Amino acid sequence: MQKHGKEKHMRAVRLGAAFLAGAIALGLSGASGAETVRFAQQYGVGYLPLMVMRHNHLIQKYAAQSGIHDVKITWSTFGGGAAMNAALLSGNLDFASGGVGPLLKIWDKTQGIYDVHGVAALNSLPNLLNTTNPNVHSIADFTDKDRIALPAVKVSIQAITLQMAAAKEWGDKHYDKLDHLTVSMKHPDAMAALLSGGGQIDAHFTSPPYSVEELADPKVHTVLSSYQVLGGKSTFNTLWASAKYRKEHPKMFDAVFKALQAADRFIKAHPEEAAQIYIEEAHSKLPKKLIVSIITNPENEFTTTPKNIMKYADFMYKTGSIKHLPKSWKDVFFKNVWNEPGS
Repeated sequence: MQKHGKEKHMRAVRLGAAFLAGAIALGLSGASGAETVRFAQQYGVGYLPLMVMRHNHLIQKYAAQSGIHDVKITWSTFGGGAAMNAALLSGNLDFASGGVGPLLKIWDKTQGIYDVHGVAALNSLPNLLNTTNPNVHSIADFTDKDRIALPAVKVSIQAITLQMAAAKEWGDKHYDKLDHLTVSMKHPDAMAALLSGGGQIDAHFTSPPYSVEELADPKVHTVLSSYQVLGGKSTFNTLWASAKYRKEHPKMFDAVFKALQAADRFIKAHPEEAAQIYIEEAHSKLPKKLIVSIITNPENEFTTTPKNIMKYADFMYKTGSIKHLPKSWKDVFFKNVWNEPGS
């Protein structure tokens, strides 16, 4: 009985201590406005604004200005937008990032449920369809022997851009003519496979720095640019979240957007420092000079302004990839970017 009483007493002490610790933590949380926010990104220079946000602690800076002084931020890396969307819908992610295609997909799928919208564009960057096949000079030259790597078959922004190019080449009914040649691969793996010449793939639809690295090899040439297909500069990557998150965490949402704007200003004003941040954050072995050249290339913009969103939306609606056609690009994005000259 004495032993039982002692164990009971110790359990009570432990429970009391746990309760006290929880109460203290709760009190501190309430006092400091503690919040946890979970981000995900993919591979490439297109995600440089997120890397700058992380490296320079910009989210914490703007969160503190709104009274949130204790911010826990987690970052994950995904190989494609489809997996990221699954994580967002399962409640394991707050902010996802990727191409316009995955954004439009989840915007379409979650209407009236999670109501996922774009927070902002991350950039306007051209994607290049590169190949080692000397006989391929246009998409019409691809044969059944060729294999084209991209992040996710049919749903990645590269896959959709390729379909748009096919529709222009062979007519709308044949937009999927090249789909059977595409394979899903992460950009780093696809670049390695292309340059190795092992035969697994002989083409890769990709973005900087991978497109630039590939073209440094004399065996590689470009077949197509996404800017050609879209008729000018177009958004490549975007950041998105659910309306539920925005409603429940308005200060954090605002802090993230302000941090993204600050990151863009930093990249433009300090390309050398931004390049070094990319090398550190991406664990890249590329020469800093190469990254600086990508950042300062006039074709490449780090901007929150969505561009050519409706061209993607119109095409995806026409082909049945999305069921709802937005009336304008503003339907796809939250109001915080409505005053920007989007399209």
